[in-house]
Amino acid sequence: MINKQKEEIVEKAVGLFDEGYACSQSVLLAFAPVFNLDERTAKLISSTFGGGMGRLRETCGAVTGGFMVLGLAFGNEIPNDMETKLNSYKKVRELNKQVTEIHGTSNCKQLLIKHASEQQVKDRQHHKLICRQLVGDTTGLVFDMLKDNQKIGE
Repeated sequence: MINKQKEEIVEKAVGLFDEGYACSQSVLLAFAPVFNLDERTAKLISSTFGGGMGRLRETCGAVTGGFMVLGLAFGNEIPNDMETKLNSYKKVRELNKQVTEIHGTSNCKQLLIKHASEQQVKDRQHHKLICRQLVGDTTGLVFDMLKDNQKIGE
């Protein structure tokens, strides 16, 4: 059941990306029902994080979408709850480390240099060359983190 749920969420994220949603939106939207997050709100919150945050080519949008999901699962609501806050930061670093172990970096610009030519990026072919893979990989990693911490599953 858990593996089927993971597969469905990963497929949903990749499908959303294929529809044209930003990488950040695709990851957050795939998990929105798990957290009863309004779809419109999820779309709007995550809309500017694609392309390495507004096409700044900084942290990969799929990864920042994953960070948003981790905030929903592990984030703090009370400002001086340092234990929860620091734990959520630890989860963010853990996800970033896992993505870096798989892809060599979590930086959008570096990922594009590694996997696509300038012309392919200009022609928006990078989506199929690397971005789609990052959406799927990040979604799967986030799912595993939630499952391991009993934040998702049966």
